[in-house]
Amino acid sequence: MSSRILIIEDEKNLARFVELELKHEGYQTQVELNGRTGLQAALNKKFDAILLDLMLPELNGMEVARRIREKKNTPIIMMTARDSVIDRVSGFDHGADDYIVKPFAIEELLARLRALLRRIKIEKHQQNKNQKIVKYKDLTIEKEGRIVRRGNEVIDLTKREYELLLALMENVNVVLARDVLLNKVWGYDSDAETNVVDVYIRYLRNKIDRPNQENSYIQTVRGTGYVMRS
Repeated sequence: MSSRILIIEDEKNLARFVELELKHEGYQTQVELNGRTGLQAALNKKFDAILLDLMLPELNGMEVARRIREKKNTPIIMMTARDSVIDRVSGFDHGADDYIVKPFAIEELLARLRALLRRIKIEKHQQNKNQKIVKYKDLTIEKEGRIVRRGNEVIDLTKREYELLLALMENVNVVLARDVLLNKVWGYDSDAETNVVDVYIRYLRNKIDRPNQENSYIQTVRGTGYVMRS
């Protein structure tokens, strides 16, 4: 089955040119001409890769990449006329997997796309071979694939929610203080306050607990933090 590529580019002529070249190479394509509709498409549909312009109307490419990375790991090649080191670093920091500077030769873009898809395919193969599983009652986390299941149901979690649940499930019967969870999930240099942990615990409970469930999987330890008890 051919790979599906999302093109988010507001220059209509360039978007059309890239689309035609990709179709000629056998890819399936979708074109969005602004950041907001591009983000919606990226989050609501499955693509094998995204070609993302930096300067977009309504929502710029950096913000689009950042929001995609909060929920998905779809590979992103950023396309932009900005070629300074700072711009490149910023692009990678916001979630880009590769970076190509305009004007570019279409052959280079196609080569970068092939290389990226090939690398992702190899990584997925390795993940399938080395899948690591963490279990708690009827909850299962497939770590390498970042997949969370309750029974046979896949639960869609954001990056922070996933990391928070993983920290708790890897420390069953260990009470984790709020500041410990903050450091594990948000990092030591984060400016976030410890109450953000409470907010995300609430988000997580809404997703993993079953309707009318008597006790939450995640228990509150007053004045300290949270724990998942066996």
